[in-house]
Amino acid sequence: MSIRKVSFAPGEYYHLYNRGNDKRKIFHDKQDYGYFMKLLYNSNSKDNFKLHYLQRSKGFSPFDLENNDQLVSIGAYVLMPNHFHILITQKTDSGISKFMQRLSTGYAMYYNQKYKRTGSLFEGKFKSEHLNTDRYLKYIFSYIHLNIIKIIDNLWKENGIRDLDGALKFLNEYQYSSYLDYLNNFARPVSKIVNKKDFPDYFPTAKMFQKEILIWLNYNKS
Repeated sequence: MSIRKVSFAPGEYYHLYNRGNDKRKIFHDKQDYGYFMKLLYNSNSKDNFKLHYLQRSKGFSPFDLENNDQLVSIGAYVLMPNHFHILITQKTDSGISKFMQRLSTGYAMYYNQKYKRTGSLFEGKFKSEHLNTDRYLKYIFSYIHLNIIKIIDNLWKENGIRDLDGALKFLNEYQYSSYLDYLNNFARPVSKIVNKKDFPDYFPTAKMFQKEILIWLNYNKS
């Protein structure tokens, strides 16, 4: 049995990520992305998790359910076609492990049923990094949200941003991350996934958040 190198402690911050087996896609359409985002919110509870909450009629929104007894707080996230990233801190003992088990199991069950497959969906256990410095923690907000630029330019970090306006447009239109929740352009039901108050207030305004993003984009601009 493999032993996790990072042990999780309440009040500490962690970068979690995982991808599909053999780097295969785990999100194929809007329904897949949407279901995972629902799980990010609804599996984050000490209460017994019930998948049927997510399978009700179209008029039901899982984000309408109150979730006051959370296992973890999520500071940022992004979903990519074959992997995901989450910035997280746990609120209870073993909170991260319980949350990630529910999240991974719930999505694998959904995915395997929808696509009529069997076997492991993810590439082993989720990976984790302890964000043990203030500088590293602040950087992760940009790293996670800028991850999606790889969709339109896989080598942007190596070669620099060639189309800054196009990159910003893509960021502002991408629905499957917490980027829009930091811009505060409009209230989204999925904004309830993120709990900003449990993380340092690096970006008290949308303008400061945009400035930080631009710093990293321009740093990689050719």
